[in-house]
This record gives sequence, C-alpha cells and structure tokens, in this order.
Amino acid sequence: MGGTPVLPSELALTRFPADPRERLRAWDAADEYLGRQLGEGVDLSGRVVVFGDRWGAITTSLAAAGVRVTQISDSYLGQQATAENLSRNGESPADAALATTVEDFSGPIDLLLVRVPKSLALLEDQLWRLRPFVGPDTTVIGTGMVTEIHTSTLQAFERILGPTRTSLAVRKARLIFCSPDVGMARTQNPWPLTYQLPDGIGVASGHPVVNYAGTFSADHLDIGTRFFLQHLPSRSDAARIVDLGCGNGVVGLAAALASPKAVLRFVDESYQAVASARATFAATFPPGTRDAEFRAADGMAGFEPGSVDLVLNNPPFHSHQATTDATAWRMFTGARAALRRGGELWVVGNRHLGYHGKMKRLFGNCDVVAGSPKFVILRAVRI
Repeated sequence: MGGTPVLPSELALTRFPADPRERLRAWDAADEYLGRQLGEGVDLSGRVVVFGDRWGAITTSLAAAGVRVTQISDSYLGQQATAENLSRNGESPADAALATTVEDFSGPIDLLLVRVPKSLALLEDQLWRLRPFVGPDTTVIGTGMVTEIHTSTLQAFERILGPTRTSLAVRKARLIFCSPDVGMARTQNPWPLTYQLPDGIGVASGHPVVNYAGTFSADHLDIGTRFFLQHLPSRSDAARIVDLGCGNGVVGLAAALASPKAVLRFVDESYQAVASARATFAATFPPGTRDAEFRAADGMAGFEPGSVDLVLNNPPFHSHQATTDATAWRMFTGARAALRRGGELWVVGNRHLGYHGKMKRLFGNCDVVAGSPKFVILRAVRI
C-alpha cells in the first residue's frame, strides 16, 4: 500500500558522483512540493511511475514510504545517484525499478509523476511513449520550478494527455495537474529526427544524423560542433578513438571516416544521446561493418589506463540550471588517465570557459589548434 512519502529535506541525499566541495543539493523546492502533495491523500497503492527524477529524490521519498516505484530516466548519473540515495537511506536499490527513456515500456500506470525536464522535446517524447499506458483513472502530476514551467510545457501535457492546470507557486515551484482524455485523437511521436549534415565541414559532409529527443541541437548542426568538425585531427595512427560526451555522435562519425582502421567508442551520460550516436553511426556504417562501442557512463570511467589514443570532447558546462565546470574537469581527468603516452585530448569550448588553464595544469601542456571569436579548439598531449 505504502505510507506517507518522506520529504526530500528529511532524507540524506547526494548527487553523483558525490563531491564534498559541491554545494548543489540533490533536491529542490519542486521535489519538496510534490512530496507534500503526495502526502495529502494521493493514492499510492497502484503502479507508480516517475519520469525525470534528477537525482532520485522523488523515487527515494516514495521507496522510504514503502511504495513500489518505477523510475524512468535519461541520465546515467541520475540513476547512479538514485541507487546511492536508496542505500544511504536504508532502502535496497531493488526497491525501485530503474528504467531508461529508450527502453520499451508496458503495462498500465496508476500514478504518473513527472519532474519537468529542461528539454521540452524530451518531455513530449516521453509523454507520447507513456500515453498508451495512461488510462482515464490515471493520476498525472508534474512538478518543476516556476522558471522551468512554460506555456509550451502545459501545452505539451494538454496536447498529448488531456486537460491541464497548474497550482499556485510555493517557494518558486509549481505543480501540474493533468486529467487524461483517452478519447483524444492520437498524434504521432515525431522522434527521432534525421537530417543531413551540410557541406563544407570535412569528411562528414552530407552524412545523415539521427537525433533522439533531448539530444543537444537535435534538429541542426550547432556552430561549436561545426567549428570542431572543420579542424579535427588527422591521426592515421590513432587506433582507439573516444567521442567523449558524444551527443548525437557527429564528431565520432567524422573521426571514423577520417581514420578507417580506428575503433570508435562513443560515451555520454544521456541514454538518449547514446541511442542517437548509435543510430547516427549505423546510418553510415551498417551494424557489423565497423567496430564501435556505445556506452552510457560517467565520462571515462571504466576505461583502462593507457588504452586510448585520441579523445575528442565538447564538454557541457550546465548541470540542469546550474553553471559548473565539474563535469568538464572530470572528463579531462578521466581522459588523461585513459590516454597512452603520446595520446591526445582535443577539446572545443567557448572561449570564456577557460579550459586552456585547466588542461595545462592537468597535462603540463596545452596548445590552441584553432580559434574563432566565440570558440577555441585545444589540444593536450599525455606525456
């Protein structure tokens, strides 16, 4: 049956990987608002599904109350945090079923809880995917900070599931209440999208790109990646290449085309991104015709020291609404550990992010390969 959910503020919660210097919490007012709402007579006895739970705060709150919950997440780090938070609060990771956004889903949903993601496309995609399992008696509640809930957010719920309204704001957070209308005309989920790369960007020009919802710059080639593609290294001796933070896999695809004998590894913490990279690669190299590996992971974790010749990286500098270089620093550190002596890390980033100093401190060297008014491409060599 389940009891009253424990509020996130009453739990020991952490982000993943845990960093004692990190001051960002693993929950916010939106998670807390939802927890209070669930304690006010919401039926928790049926099948409860949570989508978008960023660090497992909602899932852990429910599990601590004895509720069996299925979490659907696009984030490898988020799911690792969920498992860690369950353990930290005396629950078994087996107390929650952890599923990814790219897995097939089946079975009716009695209570659907949605932590509004940053990407509207990802929200729409998941509502479309879950809609067949939402019935007229399904309770649907969303939550998010006021700055995250827009008119387009509410329109997505209305267009895909049914009539929608919002609560008053509490501590800059809101709730979304949606009443499913199973008689609505069924529109088709447009994701994934495919487009052709433009000319003038090197060996990848004209090749198809496949993008799952939520992948960065899903319907066009962003200017930072375009700049990177125009200056990629020509390394015929690079046998093992990693596209780190691969997104839709365009950079790794170009590296594969430029280095026909290389083995490619595509890594991202987003399951949607890894699925995009896999599909992008398969559109040019059908399965079985070229050696490549695709993994959702925390950067270079799991790579053996000295096992990589070249790492190509366009690091993110946002963690949800927060601007931070923690992810980039972990990527650079992991790349250095995985590179063989003489191996290289190539990074593209906005000039103002100051990656040059970080890479030089870590590697002992860092060269500027190319620059534009907005972007810079840097190279560091493992000595």
